[in-house]
Amino acid sequence: MKFAESWLREWIDPPITTEELAHRLTMAGHEVDGVELEGRGLDGIVVAEVIEVRRHPDADRLSVCRVSPGNGDVLEVVCGAPNVHAGMKTPLAVPGITLPNGLKLRRSKIRGIVSNGMLCSAAELGLGDEADGIMELPEAATAGMPLTECLRLPDAVIDIDLTPNRGDCFSILGLARDVAAVTDRQLHGPAMAAIEPSIGDVQPVELIEPASCPRFAGRVVRGIDPAARSPVWMTERLRRSGIRSIHPVVDITNYVMLELGQPLHAYDLGKIRGAIRPRLARKGESVVLLDGRKVDLNDDTVVITDDSGPVGIAGMMGGLSTAVSDETTDVFFEAAWWPPAVMAGRARSYGMHTDASMRFERGVDPAGQARAVERATELLIAVSGGAAGPLDDQWHDDYMPERRSVTLTRRRLQKVLGTDIPATTVTAILAALGFEEEERSNDWSVIPPSYRFDIAMEDDLVEEVARIYGYERIPETTAIAQLPLTPISEKQVDLERVANALVTRDYQEVVTYSFVDAELDEAVTGARSEIVLANPISSEMAVMRGSLWTGMLAIAAANVARQQDRVRLFEIGKSYHGTLEEPIEIVRVAGVALGAALPEQWSLKSQIVDFFDVKADIQALVGMTGASAEFAYVAARNAALQPGQAAHILRDGELVGVIGKLHPGIAKRFDLKREVVVFELDAQKTFRARVPVAEPVSRFPSIRRDIAIVVDNEVSATDLVRAIESTAPDLIRKVTIFDVYRGPGIEAGRKSVALGLILQETSRTLTDDDADTATAAAVQKLHQEFAATLRD
Repeated sequence: MKFAESWLREWIDPPITTEELAHRLTMAGHEVDGVELEGRGLDGIVVAEVIEVRRHPDADRLSVCRVSPGNGDVLEVVCGAPNVHAGMKTPLAVPGITLPNGLKLRRSKIRGIVSNGMLCSAAELGLGDEADGIMELPEAATAGMPLTECLRLPDAVIDIDLTPNRGDCFSILGLARDVAAVTDRQLHGPAMAAIEPSIGDVQPVELIEPASCPRFAGRVVRGIDPAARSPVWMTERLRRSGIRSIHPVVDITNYVMLELGQPLHAYDLGKIRGAIRPRLARKGESVVLLDGRKVDLNDDTVVITDDSGPVGIAGMMGGLSTAVSDETTDVFFEAAWWPPAVMAGRARSYGMHTDASMRFERGVDPAGQARAVERATELLIAVSGGAAGPLDDQWHDDYMPERRSVTLTRRRLQKVLGTDIPATTVTAILAALGFEEEERSNDWSVIPPSYRFDIAMEDDLVEEVARIYGYERIPETTAIAQLPLTPISEKQVDLERVANALVTRDYQEVVTYSFVDAELDEAVTGARSEIVLANPISSEMAVMRGSLWTGMLAIAAANVARQQDRVRLFEIGKSYHGTLEEPIEIVRVAGVALGAALPEQWSLKSQIVDFFDVKADIQALVGMTGASAEFAYVAARNAALQPGQAAHILRDGELVGVIGKLHPGIAKRFDLKREVVVFELDAQKTFRARVPVAEPVSRFPSIRRDIAIVVDNEVSATDLVRAIESTAPDLIRKVTIFDVYRGPGIEAGRKSVALGLILQETSRTLTDDDADTATAAAVQKLHQEFAATLRD
């Protein structure tokens, strides 16, 4: 939020500098993003009156103006602005003056006519971005008056970053309250007397749905001057707040919103048909907004209606059908209170973000509507004249927020802040913030004012005391506490170790959004997610992910698009399943690999990463559990993986993960034109560790026996190894597959597998007979289970 320092000081003017004011605001919880001083370098620039304008004889787009700088002289100035006209007041810079942009003026001849100065635009003076015409000053400005005096310059523009809970501070009044409390001063804002009605006209308003609109204040003002213009002090304050001047009525609604924090809307009274009725929109209704955009309304949106239908969206933007214009003479002011629950997310659902919606979503004082209408009426009559009708302020007590008391205890205050603040100081702070407080023996009973809707619990009051007392005044203390050593379990592999292991295997860690595109998530998981966001940031982030692959594949595609030929990524995060009522979160470890299996080098031929390369990475991970023998890889089908290139990872028969080559159809959706291998593991189930048990190292030598068998192609290596190990578990220490062959000499549909058996005893030296017996038993087992034959 931007505002002029002079505007704030109209309400509270503590004897501190601009820099100190910015510091105090920041320390009070309103972080100041920047302070910009306007009006520097304008010395010597004066208000001038244009007496006569004639066309330049040698240039169609130039005018020759006779202007009076107020000292009795008349100067001839060549001007190219299209809006210059006789009788206007505008800034004049004479030769010898240096403008804020660094341009030094000198008397010059333009197309044969000498120009004795320059009529300036707002951009040339550093007072805005408007550069398509010279700056028009109010008629009341006196020729010869310094421009800084006319515009009340210099002035600082302060830009603050407000937290979402402080909706009351999206106004000059809200900030002034805090500054007054911090500096121990009293507010002295402009007097806002109630306007006595001079006519009896009232616009009918019917609150037919009080839950959506509990309070609505309005007033009719007739006979305003359509030729009136907003005063320069008002347009300057709006400009310094980032709002351009449009029309006196619109300017006044914006001014009151910035000053008091209550958004208003002004209707052309002559365009309203019948009574105004705030209500929820109905199916099929639409409205054309002030920006000319037609919006199809959702049935959860509150709209303002008359007999013709919707004429605006509550708390967001008015409709074009009842908008004020240059011909408007009769106006109806509206100031309503829309509950934050009714407004939350509605503007974003239409792709809108307005000053009004931002305030209503964060919260607006439910007691400030009548005051805002009174202030707007006062300003409008002062600027444009007119006759005001009576104020019509309607509300339903049953739907208005209740002001509940909150208890602040001395014990909690001391515990949280770590220091003792005198009770008298706490009482004074609460009173300065406008709280109704009652001090008791060990606590305070506090009722926050209507505009402090963010105060709901004791710690809210602790924060208020701390920020007004001053965080810098709270002494630093060393906390003393018992910090017991956290036990480290050997039953679960720490995920940090898993991440480090993947990094050592050349993977890069990524962190992706938990929100993903619904169609992509369904394509990857094979199921439509039921965990759908009510107000997604975009359609591409509409559901909670059912797999980490969705975001990781998008990252892989982005890397490939940026000429990364070898990509290996991993992520440790949650996937989401079940329903909104009963969600299930599972921590997973997922990986994506594409490109070369190894970085390019001279000693090895480049080879594209395949299923077995990534399987080796997984085996390295599960090896940390100390239970590698419990894991098996079983061919399976998966919606995201290519048939015949996918496997379930089982641990003692339980599914703990999946590995495989990405399905070409999925790869195409991510614009990945090369083979991609992926894996995903259930972290809890996969990395459950076996507690280490010490075993003696055998003092006796081992014996190796190699066999080559022929089996069907469908027989897996895992099944072969387990069958052999089961024949002599106390004797066979390890089984290694060192060759697989298909081709000439092996009949079609079968393969040759060469296995090495390592045999060893812990109590004696094995003989050849022992080894031969064990080998024969293994061969017989393979023959019985898989019809295996020894290869010649």
